[in-house]
Amino acid sequence: MNAEPADQIRLLDVQDLDVRLQQLAHKRKSLPEHAEIESLAKDHIQLRDLLVAAQTEESDTAREQTKAEQDVDQVRQRATRDQQRLDSGAVTSPKDLENLQREIASLAKRQGDLEDVVLEVMERRESAQERTAELTERVSSVQSKIDDATARRDAAFEQLDGDAATATKEREVVAGSVPADLLKLYDRLRAQQGGIGAAKLYARSCQGCRQELALTEIAEIRKAAPDTVIRCENCGRILVRTSESGL
Repeated sequence: MNAEPADQIRLLDVQDLDVRLQQLAHKRKSLPEHAEIESLAKDHIQLRDLLVAAQTEESDTAREQTKAEQDVDQVRQRATRDQQRLDSGAVTSPKDLENLQREIASLAKRQGDLEDVVLEVMERRESAQERTAELTERVSSVQSKIDDATARRDAAFEQLDGDAATATKEREVVAGSVPADLLKLYDRLRAQQGGIGAAKLYARSCQGCRQELALTEIAEIRKAAPDTVIRCENCGRILVRTSESGL
């Protein structure tokens, strides 16, 4: 293949722009905010699960407290009615009187037991409320950190995407001035060689594979016409000659 030396030099400009685009794409994928957001998101999910559990416990203990208080109220009302019967003198039979007094005593004990239950449930409910409040604050704090990291990531995206758009437009202009067959060869080699399709021959070394060329290869390159497209024998990339090639 033949191409004017100036076209081959422009191919190096295309390569530089392609490397720049690769670097920008890699930087976009490797932003530290990605790992930060992922880690925070995991913490957020875990805390949300704990918060839901605490809220459920709070709701359950609230219903339990209501039920226990209703039980206390029912026993208290029954004890009040029995005490009123006793105080009214309506019960005259010694046996009935004894049974009524025994029931009042039993109700008093039952009421005390139920009031202890209410206190125990209230303590558990208060603990659940405190846990809910704590977790709500922690969830909010982590969400704020996620929002901050996301904003920083998006700002970095905007900058990188802008740089990539500029480099892409510049590449289109430069690549448009390179002969189609040379550009096609370059693109094929670039796909095969990890993104590097053309390299400068610098001080008798290929800047693509960083290998010094053999003396016989150097001799052949010296004999080649200026418009001959040279390929590196080591890596197969297009070798572009410049004043720094050491020929």
